[in-house]
Amino acid sequence: MKQILKTLLFVATLFLFTSSFATAASNNYPAKWGVKLGNGFANSLTGIAEIPKSVIITNRTDGPAYAATAGFMTGLLHMLGRTLCGTFDIVTFMIPTKPIVRPDLVWQKYNKETGYRATWELLP
Repeated sequence: MKQILKTLLFVATLFLFTSSFATAASNNYPAKWGVKLGNGFANSLTGIAEIPKSVIITNRTDGPAYAATAGFMTGLLHMLGRTLCGTFDIVTFMIPTKPIVRPDLVWQKYNKETGYRATWELLP
């Protein structure tokens, strides 16, 4: 039992001195957790705002009749996407990646259609 503990202690000490751990510690790794967790909660709770956002954008480009039907349905899909991506960010907050949803928060670039990243990107 003591031999296993000594081995685990040695391996843990090696991880402390690796360059990736040192880089993560110097970049304020816990602060990145907070950013991702905050974005996750914001996106989970404000996903409903995608419906009026999509209706407004569709109304400007295609008119009120199209906005009332297709804009509303697009808003529902983006609401579902933003809420699920926010929930995913809450669950995986310890991996500091950028949010999948673009723009990061629903109220940023309110006149731009919501999109999604194709790949994961680490926070700078």
